[in-house]
Amino acid sequence: MLLIGKGLTQLGRYLQLMGRVFSQPDRWRMFMKQYVTEMFQLGYNSIPIVLIISFFIGAVICLQIKLNIQSAWMPRMVVGYTTREIMLLEFSSSIMCLILAGKVGSNIASEIGTMRITQQIDALDIMGVNSANYLILPKIVGLMTIMPILVTFSVCSGIIGAYATTLIGATYVSELNEGFRYDFNQWFFWCGMIKAIFYAFVITSVSSYKGYTVEGGSVEVGKASTDAVVHSSILVLFSDVFLTNILT
Repeated sequence: MLLIGKGLTQLGRYLQLMGRVFSQPDRWRMFMKQYVTEMFQLGYNSIPIVLIISFFIGAVICLQIKLNIQSAWMPRMVVGYTTREIMLLEFSSSIMCLILAGKVGSNIASEIGTMRITQQIDALDIMGVNSANYLILPKIVGLMTIMPILVTFSVCSGIIGAYATTLIGATYVSELNEGFRYDFNQWFFWCGMIKAIFYAFVITSVSSYKGYTVEGGSVEVGKASTDAVVHSSILVLFSDVFLTNILT
């Protein structure tokens, strides 16, 4: 019972903070400047890890399907077809967002948490600035804007990784070409985009909340950073079930 009460309290504080976040910015020029900065820091700086992980995961998925699923009773194009569907529907949208929750979420929570314990947020409030809107809204909008691009890069990198398996003789280019082109449903691509945008909101808002409400010193900032990653990852997995059921 105590756990439920604590959870409802946290939910109420989160909704109150989001009410302050989603208000009209005091200065649009400053907001746009922060918005571009956050897109660069949260999105552009994440491109290398997205490309590297997706490349090897695409190659591994292709190899596993080739070794464990394909048989004489199945068409050869099943390797490319299954690899494409896995990358589009689940890995590039959901699993990649879990990875980014560790990188982006901890960064956001530690940054805002440090500003809280060093009283920089209090100084903004004293000056009459809506600190929640000024600090958090650009991060949310920035990552939600750049996340579909990261998902697209992830899918492309995974497909390139699948093609790379042809260099070691595990698959053939003709098989992959046929599989990647077979029965392509464009809606699956948009499903991944919708899920990625929703996950971007979850990661940034939850991580910002954990950092904004931190109390204490540097130890508490570290704990808030860890909680941000754990809670946002759980919410991503939890919402993945419902979004997949609704969209596909």
